[in-house]
Amino acid sequence: MIFSIVIPAYNEEDRIRRTLEETSRWLESESMSAEILVVSDGSRDGTRKVVESFSAPKNVKLHCMEYFPNRGKGYAVRHGMLHAEGERILFMDADYSVPASFIHTAMGMLDEGADVAIASRAMAGSTIQQHQKPVRELAGKCYTLIQNLYLGLSYPDTQCGFKLFSRKACQDLFARQKLHSVIFDPEILYLAHRLGYSVSQFPVAWTHQEDSRIQYDSISKTLAVFKELFRIRQIHG
Repeated sequence: MIFSIVIPAYNEEDRIRRTLEETSRWLESESMSAEILVVSDGSRDGTRKVVESFSAPKNVKLHCMEYFPNRGKGYAVRHGMLHAEGERILFMDADYSVPASFIHTAMGMLDEGADVAIASRAMAGSTIQQHQKPVRELAGKCYTLIQNLYLGLSYPDTQCGFKLFSRKACQDLFARQKLHSVIFDPEILYLAHRLGYSVSQFPVAWTHQEDSRIQYDSISKTLAVFKELFRIRQIHG
């Protein structure tokens, strides 16, 4: 086994089949052997049933990991990444907002010596098929500015859910991860920076999905995001 894909999922019964179909189709067309680990993060719908009923091609080993209660996206990704068997391990979102074809781009960056390759919607060359609402895009840019200043990073986009790791970097970084929320991405990149791992970025084609499982629809939720962000340097000394 040389390649693993981890997909965190929370109540994704309506979208996970398409993601599995598109990803498996691409892997089959490339004759690429892989395992796909869907991590059902305390789902209350039929996510696991949909995954287990899916007929993957012969070159793809499909597993569904499930636990209760819901622990958060960061926990789900960490759980899957640390259980993956591949020499290179990708995590991608369950809504298929980034096509599987960009695996080639990420792989190429690891071939060139990077330890981590991350998709960025903010780089020149990226195409946004459907934008978020203007207010949310502006809020995202403000958040990224504060985040980078606080953590000493320079990434224009840390939240795109499409990141590839070498096995060594994956095992080291995710074993150190402490946050269970959506703010695990900057935590992982902060750790990568501190530990000297090489991180490359690449532009992608990205489509916003309206029915997001993560909503920032109140002041309390927004404040909770920043509270988590400002914990990162404290919990890692």
